[in-house]
Amino acid sequence: MKNILAISGSLRQGSSNHSILKFLGSIVPADIEYTIYNDLAQIPAFDPGFDTDNPPASVASLRQLLAKTDGLIICTPEYAFGVPGSLKNMLDWMVSSSTLVDKPVALITASLGGEHAHASLLLTLGALSANIVDDATLLIQFVRSKIDADGNVKDEETVKNLQKVSSSFLNKLTN
Repeated sequence: MKNILAISGSLRQGSSNHSILKFLGSIVPADIEYTIYNDLAQIPAFDPGFDTDNPPASVASLRQLLAKTDGLIICTPEYAFGVPGSLKNMLDWMVSSSTLVDKPVALITASLGGEHAHASLLLTLGALSANIVDDATLLIQFVRSKIDADGNVKDEETVKNLQKVSSSFLNKLTN
């Protein structure tokens, strides 16, 4: 069984990014294990002095999850024209572990604008040697207008684009 780990760059439960990850989980085939990681806030600030064979427990746990997963989906907002600090911090902890090297990654940036964070994350993931899957990156601008009050994706074009991302990503994982 293949498995996917999904990470939201937003720490706020019920955020648009969490809603998108939940939507993606609802369209993943039953033979794929899909898990949304909810402990991003537990990752301490990156300190190279603690990036040893025995990193902080939350970092070690995430590295183990990433090592066991077949693919990673990141869905993030943009904060102040950049990557949310908690997500960038988490990625900084992954540099020395090589857990993202050749790991298939789908990247969705869902925000008011988002183009700056999207471009920055593509660079960061490239520096980590992640395998950014062709046709599995998506920028969803004005995301709040595309999700209803219950967290459902209501915009038909966004649904189609997310289905395309999911299909491309799953093709990479299963072939």
